[in-house]
Amino acid sequence: MIKHGFARGIALALVWGLAAAGAAAESKEAPAEIQLPPVPTHWKAEKPVGTSAGPVTPEMLNAPTTPPDRWIQYGGNYRNFRHSPLKSLTPESVKKLSVAWAFPTGTTGQFEASPVVYGGVMYVTSSYNRLFALDAKTGELLWRYDHKNGENLRLCCGPPNRGVAISGDLVIMGTLDAHLIAFQRKTGEIAWNVEVASYTAGYSITSAPLIVGELAIIGVAGGEYGVRGFFDAYDVKTGKKVWRHYTVPGKGEPGVESWAGDSYLRGGSPAWTYGAYDPETDTLFWTTGNPAPDWDGDGRAGDNLYSDSLLALEPKTGKMKWYFQFTPHDVWDYDGNTQLFLVDAKYEGKPRKLIVQANRNGFYYVLDRNDGKFLHASPYLEQVNWATIDATGRPVVNPDALPKEDAKFRTCPSNLGGMNGSFTGALNPDLGLAFIPSSEACQVFTKGIGAFKEGLPYLGGLPDTVDATAGKAYGNLAAIDVTTGKIKWRYRDDRPMMGGVLSTAGGVVISGNLEGEVLALDAKTGKVVWRFRSGGGLRSQPIAYQLDGRTYVAVPTGSFSTMDSFAAGVTKVPEGGTLFVFALPK
Repeated sequence: MIKHGFARGIALALVWGLAAAGAAAESKEAPAEIQLPPVPTHWKAEKPVGTSAGPVTPEMLNAPTTPPDRWIQYGGNYRNFRHSPLKSLTPESVKKLSVAWAFPTGTTGQFEASPVVYGGVMYVTSSYNRLFALDAKTGELLWRYDHKNGENLRLCCGPPNRGVAISGDLVIMGTLDAHLIAFQRKTGEIAWNVEVASYTAGYSITSAPLIVGELAIIGVAGGEYGVRGFFDAYDVKTGKKVWRHYTVPGKGEPGVESWAGDSYLRGGSPAWTYGAYDPETDTLFWTTGNPAPDWDGDGRAGDNLYSDSLLALEPKTGKMKWYFQFTPHDVWDYDGNTQLFLVDAKYEGKPRKLIVQANRNGFYYVLDRNDGKFLHASPYLEQVNWATIDATGRPVVNPDALPKEDAKFRTCPSNLGGMNGSFTGALNPDLGLAFIPSSEACQVFTKGIGAFKEGLPYLGGLPDTVDATAGKAYGNLAAIDVTTGKIKWRYRDDRPMMGGVLSTAGGVVISGNLEGEVLALDAKTGKVVWRFRSGGGLRSQPIAYQLDGRTYVAVPTGSFSTMDSFAAGVTKVPEGGTLFVFALPK
């Protein structure tokens, strides 16, 4: 049995382990092994690849459905449905899936990517910012880039990268040392490379950019280091920064009064995940994470705007139209930046444009996406006791759930959620169901002293992972009515579900678990109809595509043992990324 002290040590390891490893690398001790010449870090294509397709245009990105031969957005489309139009993937046909090819990344840490497929080429990133261009039918390596991140990275929760964006003839990747790099998709040549922020101050980038028009929009991580959160827009062709939107107001700006004293200067509120875009109203939606320090809110009295919030903005300027805050004065690390779905549906009998989210705090929210008006919230987890939600959408906090120096109360959900921004759900518009993976685990939140020093963790306490330690943490994949929040079915897994989801027009939901099983479920019932044991925990975002009449499903596998232990008590599953691509019979 893992001791509680070990669980707290794991929490520290999440933010200190990689930095310590980097420090060890600076040792002056002479290496004992035979020294060989260093290998290259950039292998360009021998001849241009993906030439059968022209540049990716804004019209392609605006398409409401994803054509079968491609997957060109992290969310599948701007609405983030992650729903494939392929009717060939049915509850019966998926039983015939077999491995078409597999590809190793050569890295440890969680393999969280959502591959991009275009022109017969798959572009996929791994942990530590390796980028591979592969033949999407055979797995042949076409070009490769291994980013040389800076030393002593400041990371919260492992070294993931969730994928690239594609626009024109460029693919664009953010890096752990807070750079944004554009590559020629046909050759792998670097078109431009810009520093978004100084990683030594605590900044990093883990998510894919969102392309809107001629802009690549990307946000930063770093809430556990007391950075000032922001997200930027860059000119796709040149890499020039067009605008920056800070998620914590500065002196004299609206919202700064929601921070006591000068606490806004180190307020966190990172924008580390992916947004959404409504072409009809030309509105960009972005979400924000926790205020800093995480678990000691005494020095930052107030609502701490605009942390844990949904922001609606003008994409050309970054100017905010409206906001909605999910968890004011967050002291549980309930980041507000899980996946957004843009839904057009009847609400209480009337057509309405909605934006919905299964928040990390355990509640499923329905808002009007024209003005941010709160419409509904209900728990989507089986265990939520930190608060209830009033008629305005504001939490009514349970005082027992507040972090304390001598805390004993088991607060639900854990600081990881619920759902989490590191993985995706999916939405089947024909069924009106959102498929949400989640962790069912609770913690005891202990408050400590938050002392700020740039580039060092700024936490103000730690959670005690009582459920994970006791083997009581489990997972659900829930089918949720998109407008009412009612649960139609749940699939329960023995471990937290921390991998992404794919939906198909044929009525299948594809996901996986931390024990290394890739799962296919019937979208109408939640019954598991197919399993494949991959050997590595699933933390990625599956996709599907069709080339030359054959249907493929791509699932990156490989997790991060430290996070698995913290979240679920799983320690035996080995690390190491492998991309599995399955196919239906020809």
